[in-house]
Amino acid sequence: QVIQTSTPLAEVVSRLQDQPRLFVSVFGFVGGIVTRTDLQKPPVRMWLFGMITLIEMRMNDLIREGLADEEWKQYLSDGRLAKAEELRAERTRRQLPVTLLDCLQFSDKCQIIARHEPLRDQTRFQSRRQVEDAGKRLERLRNDLAHSQDIVVNDWDAVVELSSNLETMLQNTFKSS
Repeated sequence: QVIQTSTPLAEVVSRLQDQPRLFVSVFGFVGGIVTRTDLQKPPVRMWLFGMITLIEMRMNDLIREGLADEEWKQYLSDGRLAKAEELRAERTRRQLPVTLLDCLQFSDKCQIIARHEPLRDQTRFQSRRQVEDAGKRLERLRNDLAHSQDIVVNDWDAVVELSSNLETMLQNTFKSS
């Protein structure tokens, strides 16, 4: 139950899954305590949000590399495409250079990857359902982080999964072809 001040955050989160608290060793003595509640603090929230942002960037790359000329449109409903077109029109009006893919929501990108088998095969997921479920958990966590909601109560499983599989998620989940 004792960790060092240098213990990586991902390991702290993983260990907090089984322990209500961890003691922090400072110069050989217990000098602090860490609980799940500490994960609500801004540095941890920013770290988690950053990880989700990196995953979303990899999804963009995967779609761009795997589906040429906006071929991905076929995997979204007309309503979702209309929303993306509206956002692109607004950004274009503000003279922001942006592609239609850049205007998709996180869930839209997950749907494309889930529904296009060659893209899904480049992920760590075995089925469409697994991609959709992981996408929903990450999107809910991202939204809760962005809107200052309680991530320990609402999203603990997603926090643990993201932290525990961080290396895999960043390197292999959406690996390039």
